[in-house]
Amino acid sequence: MQTGMAVCRSNKSPWVCLTCSSVHCGRYVNGHAKKHYEDAQIPLTNHKKSEKQEKVQHTVCMDCSSYSTYCYRCDDFVVNDTKLGLVQKVREHLQNLENSAFTADRHRKRKLLENSSLNSKLLKVNGSTTAICATGLRNLGNTCFMNAILQSLSNIEQFCCYFKELPAVELRNGKTAGRRTYHTRSQGDNNVSLVEEFRKTLCALWQGSQTAFSPESLFYVVWKIMPNFRGYQQQDAHEFMRYLLDHLHLELQGGFNGVSHSAILQENSTLTSSNKCCINGASTVVTAIFGGILQNEVNCLICGTESRKFDPFLDLSLDIPSQFRNKRSKNQETGPVCSLRDCLRSFTDLEELDETELYMCHKCKKKQKSTKKFWIQKLPKVLCLHLKRFHWTAYLRNKVDTYVEFPLRGLDMKCYLLEPENSGPENCLYDLAAVVVHHGSGVGSGHYTAYATHEGRWFHFNDSTVTLTDEDTVVKAKAYILFYVERQARAGSEKL
Repeated sequence: MQTGMAVCRSNKSPWVCLTCSSVHCGRYVNGHAKKHYEDAQIPLTNHKKSEKQEKVQHTVCMDCSSYSTYCYRCDDFVVNDTKLGLVQKVREHLQNLENSAFTADRHRKRKLLENSSLNSKLLKVNGSTTAICATGLRNLGNTCFMNAILQSLSNIEQFCCYFKELPAVELRNGKTAGRRTYHTRSQGDNNVSLVEEFRKTLCALWQGSQTAFSPESLFYVVWKIMPNFRGYQQQDAHEFMRYLLDHLHLELQGGFNGVSHSAILQENSTLTSSNKCCINGASTVVTAIFGGILQNEVNCLICGTESRKFDPFLDLSLDIPSQFRNKRSKNQETGPVCSLRDCLRSFTDLEELDETELYMCHKCKKKQKSTKKFWIQKLPKVLCLHLKRFHWTAYLRNKVDTYVEFPLRGLDMKCYLLEPENSGPENCLYDLAAVVVHHGSGVGSGHYTAYATHEGRWFHFNDSTVTLTDEDTVVKAKAYILFYVERQARAGSEKL
């Protein structure tokens, strides 16, 4: 430890060399772990590499926080092990050291938490001294995009509860049963389940048994089935969310562990057939919760022929209107403030398609100028709205940093419906459950955090750190993804 960290005295992102056991900081601190590998190559520049020299090269290291293994020579993560299982032994040793070193510290922190000012706020709200039981998610190396989405989904109660109530699946048997799971290539692709690892992660949150959970097993499955999310690069949280929901939907359709999850869904009385929306096959909890239907109307401006098409959706991607794209904060008094309603209106309003999007008119038998308009034919139980903050210019992908005003309660979607008369007043009202925020200037950089409400209180999820916050802070956030939950009709409820 002293050898590597003495160079920069950083205790962030420690990596241990599996050849000499020295510990250095990772590439996103000062990069001394990579320098250690590069320095080990210097003596070989003037000598022919022998087989013996190959074996002692310091090319493989392990993240002491997530226990992921990385090879600098291959410039990639390592998912297999030695014949003797030495990598797994190192992981278990590091885990034992971590558990023994931090058990007392976590106990001390929990005691402080129970007596902190945050909980004095809880006392005022609930009249009790219940400690915050929220659990953070460790950053496995620029995985804040994943953590923000997971924390948001974990606070969408109906969606989260479905997965938590699924039967557990034991992916390992015999001597390894009950151990912390670290997949190796020898297990094969058939023994990987996104649904199971997603379930485990959701179960680990809100238990209060630990301050932070490390979702490395889930991230491993993500690497296996979504190759473009491998590595340490920052990723787009919205893109990850779509891939995650799509793959959960596909796996649930196929059933798992001999149980058809579509069958489980049909037996769930709270998710009736009228709430289902099929995207790529049979309905699952993904489409039952997030699925809606758009009606896409295209009119030929030459002959007036109208074409209608119904498109299922899991989320709506909304442009921030160009007149609001100048950088401004909520506190600036000059100029109009962009609202979520402005973005929704821009999405649904009639627009003339430009020359690059000419419509093939079946009556005219050629591409013609036309207009397009979206109507919402069916609203989902959870309305996910993605604000398109990243736009390509000639060479760069720029971020639109405009503040967009959004309501915490009572988002009324009735005016965007195709047949509003068929919906009751409460069915079109939505209350905010979670919001993902991107901090920084570019999609390939910056940082993601999330705000979410749980049992009437708002929390800020910043990787391992979870703090209680208030509504005033939430509404000032520059939202990237908003999750609105359909308000359940109830007697005496106020219309906001």
